[in-house]
Amino acid sequence: MLKHVAIIMDGNGRWAKARHLPRVAGHKKGAESAKAAIESCIKHKIQYLTLYAFSSENWGRPEDEVKDLMNLLRFYLDSELKNLHKNNVRLRFVGDTAKLEKDIQDKITAAEKLTENNTALTACIALSYGSRQEITNAIKAVAKAINDGTLKINELDEDTLSNYLYTKNIPDPDLLIRTGGDQRLSNFLLWQSAYTELYFTECFWPEFTEAEFTKAVEAFHSRERRFGQTSVKEAI
Repeated sequence: MLKHVAIIMDGNGRWAKARHLPRVAGHKKGAESAKAAIESCIKHKIQYLTLYAFSSENWGRPEDEVKDLMNLLRFYLDSELKNLHKNNVRLRFVGDTAKLEKDIQDKITAAEKLTENNTALTACIALSYGSRQEITNAIKAVAKAINDGTLKINELDEDTLSNYLYTKNIPDPDLLIRTGGDQRLSNFLLWQSAYTELYFTECFWPEFTEAEFTKAVEAFHSRERRFGQTSVKEAI
């Protein structure tokens, strides 16, 4: 069953460069693809979508590009929130959002509050997100809980650690899509993707249409997920 799709939205800059456009034009076009992905998930009755919007490493990009990305985030939080709420989409933001400017943090809090009871789709936006950072912070929190006596070390298991991650109460992704041709996870959902099916496409993110999304879903359904166990076919 395909319950959760995660996407590394790669190729905005290269899409823009190929068309002799500024990088921000690629990011704007990519935002339209993100809207289409949300609509595709609802159509396919997928319950969770996680979009890698801004990584912890992206803070190292040129200042002007980071500013453009933050302004684009502000714009879509203002312009799309009512429509997402109308379509019964719940918004969640995962990552070190404390690094974002105060007005953006306020918009995120308001968006999560407004949509918290929506049920058609949970759209998780990974902002200022890095998986190694996430796991390190989780280990620190576990160590503190053990030191404080609120957690016993023999109570620590995978499920317990998962509850200290940014993605608490979000199921692990069944399918992870990466656009743009590269075949790596780039510090995205490393813990959560232990048994995730990976789908790589040469298609740049601004070109990722509903048809491309459907191809990825069909590829997922054509695979047999064994989770380290014997294939059903081999067992017969």
